[in-house]
Amino acid sequence: MAGGPGAYVFGEEEIREIQEVTDAKYLFRYGSLDNPSFKRKVFTFEEEFKKKMGADYCVATSSGTGSLMCCLSAIGIQPGDEVIVPGYTFIASISSIILMNAIPVLAEINDSLTIDPEDVRKKITDKTKAIMVVHMLGNQCNMDEIMKIAKEHNLYVIEDCCQACGASYKGKRLGTIGNIGAFSLNFFKTISTGDGGAVISNDYDMYERAFGFHDQGHKPNRTGVEVGKRSIVGMNMRMNELTGAVAIAQTRKLDEILTTLRTKKAKLKAMISGLNGFKFRTINDEANECATLLTLIFDTKELADAFCAEVNSKTICHSGWHVYNNMEQILNFDGGKRYHKNMLPQTDDILERAVNISVGVVDGGLGSAFGININSTDEEIEAVGNKIIEVVNKLTK
Repeated sequence: MAGGPGAYVFGEEEIREIQEVTDAKYLFRYGSLDNPSFKRKVFTFEEEFKKKMGADYCVATSSGTGSLMCCLSAIGIQPGDEVIVPGYTFIASISSIILMNAIPVLAEINDSLTIDPEDVRKKITDKTKAIMVVHMLGNQCNMDEIMKIAKEHNLYVIEDCCQACGASYKGKRLGTIGNIGAFSLNFFKTISTGDGGAVISNDYDMYERAFGFHDQGHKPNRTGVEVGKRSIVGMNMRMNELTGAVAIAQTRKLDEILTTLRTKKAKLKAMISGLNGFKFRTINDEANECATLLTLIFDTKELADAFCAEVNSKTICHSGWHVYNNMEQILNFDGGKRYHKNMLPQTDDILERAVNISVGVVDGGLGSAFGININSTDEEIEAVGNKIIEVVNKLTK
């Protein structure tokens, strides 16, 4: 089955939370506190999620894309502002910037498959407003360097945590290091409600603006239509009570999910360590990543392609998603910058040689259709490890 680890552990806990809502027959996130049918599932999720992440504030949203747009609104993005974003990311990171009438500036990745701080420095102009880091494939960006650059140039930092829910960097959960963080609860993410998202911040003003953008300009946790109190024009990106119910159960499983994934990845990685022909991607805080994928960076493109042919997979550059070269909507966009294929040669070189092995996220769109999942047994892990050993030894002998 394709999907993220949260989908694999969906069970009685989620069903009980959903049942409370369906029995009450009240699905809207707002309601009167004296109404026994109002179960406050979205509010409860926000409270539990912010506590889990170590943040002061949380807004539940309808998607990761919506979360990113809320973050951009929260920092006061204006038409023509530039936002530096990696060329290897899900399209929503880039399209959210365009939808807010700002300009995405594409930056290179390094062998962590996250944004390269050295290239970020090169892309800063007098129009740069923010850096949108993407903690790609569950791996943390080099946040020490990013925050140093942001401080030097007085820039905002938005953390796209959509693929890294629950990961930490040097003792802090992702999403709490920059100014504001965006999360996705999509079916292929660490925890899942099918679709859904969240925004976290420790800054009340940013929280208030993000909340307003997600709900027609209203102040947080309104009880009615607050005429005269709305300062921004917003959209409808609200989460409903059914989604909130699932989000509660999944959030309570997050730490166990991460522990299980890290254990299984460590077993698989130990089996294939020492083989020739590839290296593992750099993990910026290995003990605290999500461990949803094991990424091999082969010495050559030809070796990577040959490996994929043997295991019925694809290199990341050919996976169809997440790579700027495959985003015709972006390549055809003319909003103050010109975009074209092969404009990020360092990124292209890495992705041509990189192969994702699934550990928790089974997704052909990430190039991770081959591998294991969160429920895989030791025997299944061993079988995948032996297959990798067999193929790599065959190709490098």
